[in-house]
Amino acid sequence: MKVKYQTRNIDINSDFKCIHCRHHISSDSDLSGVVNRNHCPYCLYSRHLDLYKAGDRLSACKGQMKPVGLTLKKTNKKYGSEKQGELMLIHLCTECDKVSINRIAADDIADTLYEIYTGSQHLETAIRARLQTFDVAVLTPKDEWLVRARLFGCSEGITSFEALFA
Repeated sequence: MKVKYQTRNIDINSDFKCIHCRHHISSDSDLSGVVNRNHCPYCLYSRHLDLYKAGDRLSACKGQMKPVGLTLKKTNKKYGSEKQGELMLIHLCTECDKVSINRIAADDIADTLYEIYTGSQHLETAIRARLQTFDVAVLTPKDEWLVRARLFGCSEGITSFEALFA
């Protein structure tokens, strides 16, 4: 049995139309693999709905959240490498400049995620500075092997982009 939560009369698990590309988006967690669907799997844009935590839907802004890059979720593993952690999508609100880090959903288009990554290599200095104030590290060209491995799959033990295609 699925439980639907309501906050301020907004069903956080309801289907929606993308604010950017206007596609109809299913919020079914069986398709997306995430509980709180918050972005379009096609263009990866989101809407600024959450204020304090994922799914609270308390933000008054409601602006477009533009995907600006990829990062890794910080991990507290004592012996883990700095390149461990889940690949995450970085959103920046086009209205209020709020930065948000979001899980990549199972039905997100990998090629579009890769385009976001490559585009992030040319971010404006002001956007990079804004992300740094939130302690968000955008993945760099040195991380391309990691991004390709996580998005498109590969064998264990790959430690560089060159090794990915060896």
